[in-house]
Amino acid sequence: QVQLEESGGGLVQPGASLTLSCAGSGATLEDYVITWVREAAPGLGRVGISCITSDESKYYSEAVRGRFTISRDNARNTVYLQMHDLRVEDTAAYYCAANYQPDSIQCFYAEFDSFPSWGQGTQVTVSS
Repeated sequence: QVQLEESGGGLVQPGASLTLSCAGSGATLEDYVITWVREAAPGLGRVGISCITSDESKYYSEAVRGRFTISRDNARNTVYLQMHDLRVEDTAAYYCAANYQPDSIQCFYAEFDSFPSWGQGTQVTVSS
């Protein structure tokens, strides 16, 4: 079972950029579908916003498409989420989740409930 650790969150102004990292240990992230999930506040529910497959196919929700970019660095066993033009509504706890799917060519960012591996989350706050 892969272990995940997110980092890179912070407090920024609207329009700013941040890059979140999801570092894996105990297994090779290349064999996993990785999904970024966010939760605006405890109890409001988690929402999948982007996922990446083993062959680096990438998918985005309408809320972040064109502003966020997901990517892998297999040498670092890390998946990134570059976030540009951040908005107040992007404020949330951000989590990465992993599901073992070697040779995957498709993923669905809204389907993460069954993913067995999760990080502890990193907070992103966008405020003026």
